[in-house]
Amino acid sequence: MDLNAIKSRLSSLNQDAKPKTGEKKDYTLVYWKPRQEGKFQIRFVPSLINKNNPFQEVYMHYGVGKFPIVALTNWGEQDPIVDFTKKLRTTSDSENWRLAKKLDPKLRVFAPVIVRGEEEKGVRLFEFSKTIYMELLSIADDEDYGDFTDVAEGFDFVVNASKVQDRPGFALSLRPKPKQTPLSEDANLVNTWLENQPKLLEERYKYTYEKLKEELQNFIAGGEEKEGTIVSEPAVEFDESNNNSNQAPESKKSFSLATQGTPKKAKSQEFDDLFDDNDDLPF
Repeated sequence: MDLNAIKSRLSSLNQDAKPKTGEKKDYTLVYWKPRQEGKFQIRFVPSLINKNNPFQEVYMHYGVGKFPIVALTNWGEQDPIVDFTKKLRTTSDSENWRLAKKLDPKLRVFAPVIVRGEEEKGVRLFEFSKTIYMELLSIADDEDYGDFTDVAEGFDFVVNASKVQDRPGFALSLRPKPKQTPLSEDANLVNTWLENQPKLLEERYKYTYEKLKEELQNFIAGGEEKEGTIVSEPAVEFDESNNNSNQAPESKKSFSLATQGTPKKAKSQEFDDLFDDNDDLPF
């Protein structure tokens, strides 16, 4: 056994385990959204991960943690918040059903785009709501437009961002430009954009089942002390300014859920009873 080699490897692993400094990621090169009111011209680009569909549907948990949380179902895995909402709907309590609806993951859609005038930043991910998603699908279904991502004969879009009173972010509307244009006259640049795109599920922090369960517990505990707010369709998308998206929010204390119509129990017991060993949930 080469003890010097082992010592060197141990030192290397210890260094890897230490927090890195000075390596803050520039998320403006990953995500794009309007930063001010006005009009912006973009081009949807064929997706690297799915050649047949530029749109990636992602389900998000909002309001449960400090930052939006990507549901584990996006990776085909079991999600404790989704499990919890299913459990709530097995009861006849209207409050449980309302809570389940609030906790249901919300659909957000992402697509790779090139922003005109900022081509040097490469392909970035544009996040938008279900409403805009349906509008884009309708445009694609319109024979006057069809595949607007076509690199040779596609269409640019104009994004109009306007401020909404008493709401963060901007209201967005999109319309296609009337003329077909190439993605770029530079074939090499087109190939670069097609082959180099951020991958959403690799960019986002992935919670473990247990960590996400803990976030749910903390949320319910906070809701018992003070009525919280659940945002069903936030105006602000992934944002590098408030997004250390690869860091999990700090943990808080544990909680319980009151079971109506039964004798009052200890709070921890109430939550445990919802997910006892006799059901099919892996708590």
